[in-house]
Amino acid sequence: MDILFFKLALAAYFLSTLGYAISLLVKRVMVARASMWVLCSAFLIQTMAIGARCVATGQIPVRDIYDALGLIAWIMTGVYLAFQLKTKTRILGAFVSPTAFLLMIVASIRLGDKVVIPDILQGSLVPLHVMLAVSGEAFFALASCAGAMYLLQDKLIKGKKGRNFTRLLPSLRDLDRVNHICLLGGFPLLTLGVLVGSVWARTAWGSNWQWDPKQIWTLLAWSLYAFLLHQRLVIGWRGHKSAWFSILAFLFLLFCVVASRFSTSLHSFA
Repeated sequence: MDILFFKLALAAYFLSTLGYAISLLVKRVMVARASMWVLCSAFLIQTMAIGARCVATGQIPVRDIYDALGLIAWIMTGVYLAFQLKTKTRILGAFVSPTAFLLMIVASIRLGDKVVIPDILQGSLVPLHVMLAVSGEAFFALASCAGAMYLLQDKLIKGKKGRNFTRLLPSLRDLDRVNHICLLGGFPLLTLGVLVGSVWARTAWGSNWQWDPKQIWTLLAWSLYAFLLHQRLVIGWRGHKSAWFSILAFLFLLFCVVASRFSTSLHSFA
């Protein structure tokens, strides 16, 4: 049942992505609004898929990188939909929906496969560690989408090419606000995830730090986001700088994930 729900969610993400693309081509708010509701249905269906997976396996579905990517898509979509209650950023879905769709495609590679977890990594702290880290990464993914939308819209405005999109495009202020809130929400979650992982590492391996490639890449990504958050809160970065840095930081985070996959690691199961 969980596989069926996953496939239905994937199809809904695709339809939503297609709808947002059409809304940009025909410049119609109604199409974007309909696409948002399709995206909402994708989120709800994926919620059922995750629930069914939990029931079927008796575990929180965060046991490998593919589960993690699916959860990033789910959390990012849920947070974006929540923003619709406070901000008029409907067309931001044109960035969120395809990102979620691509993550779901990768997550489907090992759909239905059984993941064998080493005994040393069995424990309640492991799912908590992964869930917190993945939630933080989902917030960062949404921050990068808001940053990309900010840069695109600002370019259209300065080039006086955005007049036909006036009814569709959110305000730059709202986009910067989404970027800011996502950074404020994502960084503590990632930090807590790292701390929980550190506690578990000491329990499992006798030391908080193992010079494991996964730990090193995670520390580098965490440091980058710590710098970005510091610049926003203390130096007052806004607009272009924050948008560009959010995109670059998330690209670096993805690079870290890929790099750790090709390294001999204690996390090689994930």
